[in-house]
Amino acid sequence: MNRRGVVNLGVCFFTVLTAFAIRYNYSVLLPEMLPSLGISKTEAGIIFSSYFIAYTVFSPIAGLLADKIDIRIILSLFLCLLSLGTFLIAGASSLVKISFFFMIAGIGCSACWSPVVALAQRWVSDRYRGTALAFIDTGASLGGVIISLTMPLVVASFSWRMGWRLLGILAFLVAFFAFFLVRKSPDSNPVFPYEKCSASARYPVKVMYKEVLKGFKFWLIGLSYFFIGFSVLIPFTFISTYAVKELTLSYEVATKLITMIAIAAMAGKIIFGVISDALGRVKVLIFCCALITICSFGMAYEREFFKLSLLTIIFGFSRGAIFPLYAACASDYFPKDFVGTIVGLWTLFLGIGAILAPVIAGWTADITGSFAWSFILAMATAMLSLFLLLPVERASISTDLLKD
Repeated sequence: MNRRGVVNLGVCFFTVLTAFAIRYNYSVLLPEMLPSLGISKTEAGIIFSSYFIAYTVFSPIAGLLADKIDIRIILSLFLCLLSLGTFLIAGASSLVKISFFFMIAGIGCSACWSPVVALAQRWVSDRYRGTALAFIDTGASLGGVIISLTMPLVVASFSWRMGWRLLGILAFLVAFFAFFLVRKSPDSNPVFPYEKCSASARYPVKVMYKEVLKGFKFWLIGLSYFFIGFSVLIPFTFISTYAVKELTLSYEVATKLITMIAIAAMAGKIIFGVISDALGRVKVLIFCCALITICSFGMAYEREFFKLSLLTIIFGFSRGAIFPLYAACASDYFPKDFVGTIVGLWTLFLGIGAILAPVIAGWTADITGSFAWSFILAMATAMLSLFLLLPVERASISTDLLKD
């Protein structure tokens, strides 16, 4: 890979880091936001769901635009929206305002995954695709580590609102670098580096969607993504709140669980990413879903901090590999020039699960007085995800799209 490729992958890495740092930030700051805003767990779930509603609706659009026009423009514009929404959350004082501003952030974040993985896959060979995407996605976990370690200090010195302001500034800086450093493809004309060169630009949108949607593997993987997205968001959103409210741990100790998830996820991304290049993406995904199923069940009943920490680490290890492996599956079954569209559509499935999970899990905890049944729900949906992947075998489809 040449220097330009390294620069592009670097921008991809920091884009993912920033987007997921903002997502992690909500889980880390939630124990402090609840009493400050006077909201219930269900309302906390509604706020997070507003983010995922916007993320879900705009992800297919961002993925399609990434295949059709200059990714540099897409990333820069959407990162600015992410910056704006994040910064505005700091000044909001009502459920409606925070939900609206988090929705703006969700729109911005919608271009921080499918266009990013599409860009990255154009700069690496198929032989190292899983490894490259795993490396980029370590930015998500590193963002979580940084947030879980620094935000308690920010809260202690200032307030939870300052945490949102700092992340808004970070997103704007990444947008600035994306605008000046990103190039769409190594095949771009060096004189006109933003020239369209994607084969997908030659095909009408209706033709692209028709070819994509007729494949049964697209639906199996998409539905599996929906259920695993629903599953993993429940512990991710509420594990620290569970530790504070039900296990009566201190806020500083409870946020360490988020740190554990993030650190374990970094290891899981790299290890499972490398293994998937050798054994196949779907086999590794099935194994990860099995681990998430077991850990979610354990979280429902474990009240000892040491054992809960062990479950959290294993959960984070397997959760970390989920997103880059699903993204890498796109090139296993579809032409590379359509990866942005495919990942964008699959993110629609993921987003619907992510919209529903916080509200349903929060409501379940409110009416039962415990997060135990919420974690059982996470176990059940992870198991469904696993079963949907079983019929999927490695194959190549839709190759006719590449013909003139």
